[in-house]
Amino acid sequence: MNKPLRRVAIFCGLLVLALLVRVNWVQYVKADELTKDPNNRRVLIDRYAHKRGDIIVDGKAITGSVEAKNGDLKYKRTYKDGAMWAPVTGFASQVYGATQLESIEDDILTGTDDRLFFDRTLSMFTGDKKQGGNVLTTLNGDAQRAAYNGLKGKKGAVAALDPRTGKILALASAPSYDPSTIAGMGDGKAWEKIDKKLNPDDPSLNRALRQTYPPGSTFKAVTAAAALEHGLYDNIDAKTKSPLPWRLPLSTKNLVNDGNHPCENATLRVALQWSCNTVFGKIGADLGNEKMLETAEKFGFNEEQFVPVRATASVFSKDMDKAGTALSSIGQFNTAATPLQMAMVTAAIANDGKLMKPYMVDRLTDPNLDVLEKTSPEEMSQPLSPENAQKVQEMMETVVKEGTGTRAQIQGATVGGKTGTAQHGVDNSEKPYAWFISYAKTDNGSPVAVAVVVEDDNANREDISGGGLAAPIAKDVMQAVLDREK
Repeated sequence: MNKPLRRVAIFCGLLVLALLVRVNWVQYVKADELTKDPNNRRVLIDRYAHKRGDIIVDGKAITGSVEAKNGDLKYKRTYKDGAMWAPVTGFASQVYGATQLESIEDDILTGTDDRLFFDRTLSMFTGDKKQGGNVLTTLNGDAQRAAYNGLKGKKGAVAALDPRTGKILALASAPSYDPSTIAGMGDGKAWEKIDKKLNPDDPSLNRALRQTYPPGSTFKAVTAAAALEHGLYDNIDAKTKSPLPWRLPLSTKNLVNDGNHPCENATLRVALQWSCNTVFGKIGADLGNEKMLETAEKFGFNEEQFVPVRATASVFSKDMDKAGTALSSIGQFNTAATPLQMAMVTAAIANDGKLMKPYMVDRLTDPNLDVLEKTSPEEMSQPLSPENAQKVQEMMETVVKEGTGTRAQIQGATVGGKTGTAQHGVDNSEKPYAWFISYAKTDNGSPVAVAVVVEDDNANREDISGGGLAAPIAKDVMQAVLDREK
């Protein structure tokens, strides 16, 4: 072979080698990136070429799929009682993507998860259509409906847990939206109704997981736990060293109570019964920031939770002076909590001090409901001893029997609770938030702990209270769980 031909051959060989390298680079190295590229229309077409798997509650699907009437994407998502379940499911949209369970469990629901490889391969030989797997939740349909109905016409959220396992039983947020209305092409007008930029009520916000509020007096349950755990007090019926009036440390102002209640040197039981700011503020100042922070973090504060949907971290601040710690210890100042967080606080107290990790996916299955993955209950922390937890239970049960939470009483069950009316806005200029946390127990233990927050802009300021607005909702949710337990 002469020299020019040899050069041409080498050049052609290099071109072939470059082509092989490029093909392998695209097919293997860049495969995942190209698959996720929003401009890859083929992936999107394949994604909606078959029916999506379902999200299931109480053995029944709350989702579905129907053939789209327009466009090149064959199927679109449908939802049963979509507005009620939106805080759980999120949405799966041909235009706007997916959120919450629809996003987190997308590989299972679309059938692309590696664990469904055998099902995909089998369908190639049998000619069956590709199918997605299913997500079986821990939710209690009756409890969810009670929460959703209780919030109608209001703005707020409900979170309910099984204290024994950490299973999420209800997760409601209001106002809400129907994910079906934004599932297909040409749903732009429906999207505008839930877009935060165009609708300040932000219906797509999951207030149970993603919105933090000042917890107000419901946080006094945490402060009571801290006082017992750190040995500041050990007898809930002995008088505390709580003068009235009590001046905030480093301040010229007194901390005031809401109403003329017997708060001077009140016992812990009486102080929680009548929500004495002076008693619990002084406890926070006496313990100091470090000890209060330790207890709050054992309950889950300052840490994001994944249930598996991400929940915003609740806040109890570090490095506060005594005045800041006192105000934070009554649920004001820098303290902020999600409804899920306050349900976790209540669940730990009801479960004799043991906090179970919250979760809402019980099982992942293939299309034939064979289990691919099952969630097992997991202990998260021990914020307080069983003995001290039972003392806080006694205090919370007094609140419901003869304190500010009497509207949560349930015949045939023992209910413990704590009301809260949380100030917000500059100089308390905005209408307060109404809170209620509670648990119910029978001879078989405590199957439910609930946190409710209501931001009712339409209510008269003097009518806003945790016992008045939030406690009846919590009662209905607890009753629904107890009825299922019978």
